[in-house]
Amino acid sequence: MAAYVNRSMSMMAGDGPHNVAILNNGPVRVNMANVDSPLQIFVRAKKKINDIFVEIDDYVKDAVSFMHAVSGEKGIATPQDVANVEAYVSKVQAIREVLKRDHMKVAFFGRTSNGKSTVINAMLHDKILPSGIGHTTNCFLQVEGSDTNEAFLRTDGSEEKLNVQSVSQLGHALCASRLQECSLVHVYWPRELCALLRDDVVLVDSPGVDVTPNLDEWIDQYCLDADVFVLVANAESTLMVTEKNFFHKVSTKISQPNIFILNNRWDASASEPEYLDQVRTQHANRCVDFLSRELRVCSPKEAEERIFFISAKEALLTRMREREKPVSSPILADGHQVRYFEFVDFERKFEECISQSAVRTKFAQHSRRGKNIAADVMAALEQVYNSATDRKTTMVEKQRLLHEQLSAIEEQLTTITRQMKDKINRMVESVEHKVSLTLSQEIRRLSALVDEYDALFRPERAALEQYKRALHRHVEAGLGSRLKKRLSSDIGHEMDEAQKEMAERMYSILPSHKRGAAAAVIVPHQQPFEVLYRLNCDNLCADFHEDLSFRFSYGITALIQRFQGKHANRIALKNPPTYAQIPPTISNSPLPTMEVSRTSSAIGPLSAEDWGMISRFALGTLTSQGTMGGLLLSGLLLKTVGWRVVAVTAAVYGALYAYERLTWTAKAQERLFKKQYVAHASKKLRLIVDLTSANCSHQVQQELSTMFARLCRLVDEATTEMDGELCEVRDNIKLLEDASAAAKRLRNKANYLAHELELFDDSFLKRD
Repeated sequence: MAAYVNRSMSMMAGDGPHNVAILNNGPVRVNMANVDSPLQIFVRAKKKINDIFVEIDDYVKDAVSFMHAVSGEKGIATPQDVANVEAYVSKVQAIREVLKRDHMKVAFFGRTSNGKSTVINAMLHDKILPSGIGHTTNCFLQVEGSDTNEAFLRTDGSEEKLNVQSVSQLGHALCASRLQECSLVHVYWPRELCALLRDDVVLVDSPGVDVTPNLDEWIDQYCLDADVFVLVANAESTLMVTEKNFFHKVSTKISQPNIFILNNRWDASASEPEYLDQVRTQHANRCVDFLSRELRVCSPKEAEERIFFISAKEALLTRMREREKPVSSPILADGHQVRYFEFVDFERKFEECISQSAVRTKFAQHSRRGKNIAADVMAALEQVYNSATDRKTTMVEKQRLLHEQLSAIEEQLTTITRQMKDKINRMVESVEHKVSLTLSQEIRRLSALVDEYDALFRPERAALEQYKRALHRHVEAGLGSRLKKRLSSDIGHEMDEAQKEMAERMYSILPSHKRGAAAAVIVPHQQPFEVLYRLNCDNLCADFHEDLSFRFSYGITALIQRFQGKHANRIALKNPPTYAQIPPTISNSPLPTMEVSRTSSAIGPLSAEDWGMISRFALGTLTSQGTMGGLLLSGLLLKTVGWRVVAVTAAVYGALYAYERLTWTAKAQERLFKKQYVAHASKKLRLIVDLTSANCSHQVQQELSTMFARLCRLVDEATTEMDGELCEVRDNIKLLEDASAAAKRLRNKANYLAHELELFDDSFLKRD
């Protein structure tokens, strides 16, 4: 008891960073100004090593830029050297990210209802975490500082900010909406409200170690990065096997963990003052034995300094009264001031331990890695410095050779371009002439092509339209196939020869490493060139309208119009077909629409004037279609030539009419239709002869020009690549001149960074 009082009185006298005063029957007021707090060591160390690694990051990036500038074809640094230095960029970035997130973490464990949450609340000077009798905390609650002025919380894996009051529902075991035991809730508390959080300390509350068998999972998720473990025990009982088993598992995964044991609810000893010393000694001996002999994490003397007897509830009430928080005012048990100072003593030693542990465990390894990175990069720079001089002579010689090659390629390309343009123009003119001549010949043979079409002909309108469309396709296919048969082989052969000549000429001026790519531009005889003939008879002959009505070849109107030099049979087109003159004596192919021109200077005894009068009268009679006109014409003929001549003429005329009428069958109509179609299509096709030949010649010109352009592009790519190489060589020569100075500067910076890390070690890692 005397030792306990002495340790407490030393705190009351002002030993340590806390100035304390005791008021009679009043709250204990403690000035928590932590200007000299041990936690500030970690804060300063974190800031210092972060600043050093900012410089290391800049140094590595400068080294990478330098290595890239002297790598590749320059040959000063190999790709492996560049990759090795580049790898340090991501490593330094990863270390910087870890350093930004590094904080001092303390994890509180113990059995259910031992007061873990109350201890954390007392350290934070406010009732933040849910606490009470029974099983209260159901999941892991991590309290950390926030730069905002408002408190909030987040569940693990979510970015949603929740009201801090929600922690009572999410983490309380008695609430229906509680989380699972292995879940983690981040509670963000304003740093300005708590000095402990301002100093980068994170406090983790846990469920009771006696509520779940998943201890290994807890340790892996939440304990491996903890700097200090606080075992909150119940002073009314003793250390249980469950608590010991948990820390046995921790000691197997973490080497020499820092463990503090708080015997909470020590205020219960006030009711039994006669056994106070014996119970305290009993608890202390068991705790020392557990830390030093069972866990072997510290010596017995060190273990005595890590065992405290406190009342977290009294400490929380005292601190909330100091901050004038609305709390109940229970009567505190005797000796509450001493227990409060024991709690303050725990905080002081806890701060010293966690600061020393965090600086050593979190920064020592980073300091070593920083020194290694600086040394490795400096070694790579030394190698670059040594090879720079040897590469300079090689670069100068390469520059001379590239100049000569570029000049030769430009001269040869100018000559070949002029010659190939002349050759393409000659081929285009030749193809245009061939296509025009061949297409004209095929148009003259169009009637034979149309006669080859032997589909069933029916004069009905619907069938006739279908027949016409099929005939269009037949003509287009036939003309196209004939043109291809007569032209494609010759033109394709000429195209192959021209392309081969182009390729060979261009291959000769290309650099050797580009000839393989140029060879793939044209593969002779695998994809032969083929001229496309697009006649499009459907649209071309879309305005064709046949005239299949019966017309007597020797009708009066036809004869009169023939003598007048006019055509009697007009089809719907502006350009009617011209019919052949067939004598009427040919009986094997009577065509009703054939007109026969009879050239006679005089017919019978009538003069030219008489025939003119008769023709005008007959035309007027036919036009008016009056019976009287016919009678007058008949009377005039009887009077002029006699009834015998009229009778014979009428008989012959009637026989001819009857013959033509009887022979006006579907076959005759088909012949007439084909003749009209040939006449119309021939005229339309002649209109596109020049267009078709121009299109074919344009196709040839486009194919050859495209081929030549592709070859020229390969040459351009080669010359562009050579220009790039030449620029790189010039840059390399300049770089080689500056390489030694740049390498020396970076080497000196590496020495400076190594010295800074040594100073950091002396200041923070080697101090007591």
